Amino acid sequence: MTLDISASTKTPAPVALVTGSTSGIGAAIARRLSREGYSIVLHSRTSADAGHALARELGSAVYIQADLADDADRVRLIRETVGVWGRLDVLVNNAGISRVIPHADLQAATPYVWHELYEVNVVAPFRLVSEAESALRDATARGRPGCVVNVSSHAGVRPKGASIPYAATKAALNHVTRLLAVSLAPDIRVNAVAPGLVDTPLTANWTQAQQLWQERAPMRRAASPEDIAQAVALLVASDYLTGEILLSDGGLNLT
Repeated sequence: MTLDISASTKTPAPVALVTGSTSGIGAAIARRLSREGYSIVLHSRTSADAGHALARELGSAVYIQADLADDADRVRLIRETVGVWGRLDVLVNNAGISRVIPHADLQAATPYVWHELYEVNVVAPFRLVSEAESALRDATARGRPGCVVNVSSHAGVRPKGASIPYAATKAALNHVTRLLAVSLAPDIRVNAVAPGLVDTPLTANWTQAQQLWQERAPMRRAASPEDIAQAVALLVASDYLTGEILLSDGGLNLT
């Protein structure tokens, strides 16, 4: 691992780790929290060049590469995150994976797919919180509770989503969020944001979904990454909210 600043540097600013943060929603969250005064730890599995470039753009930021399917890498990510500035105040579990499988094609949803998605979308966020628990509890002594925000999906709330295994992992993540909120209170708050369709290069060609949001969602559009970053920042800013699943789908769930 190569850091962009000395690991011995200390900062009076609060520190936020944002997983999966070299592009899309994660990068928008990192930029938003950076503007709000956080020192940022960026992360991705493979896009190291983009991670280092974003760290330079943000200034008070570093990049750490880690594979969240590997438990040793999860442990290392938290250890190196805390080692950079000696603290961790906010953990945003944004990284996740998906597989597009028609819901009626049960045979395509193989045990491998189930295990692959569950390991990254459910086990990894739980393990990162577990490893970061001590550092997040220390934030309370500095005047604010530690904070975890999990990035879930509207597919974990409604019977929708790219595949049944994907939707099930997000439903599980939502319940883990609530369980951790009870278990870790009052020192650590745990919430989730559950986006619907978000405009990214990945979804640019999802014409049916785009049409659905434009015609049926009260806000008449999909979310931008910045919309989701704003929702995350709202949960980070609160010292009281915990155990909430903030459905961020422009009101589509109302229709």
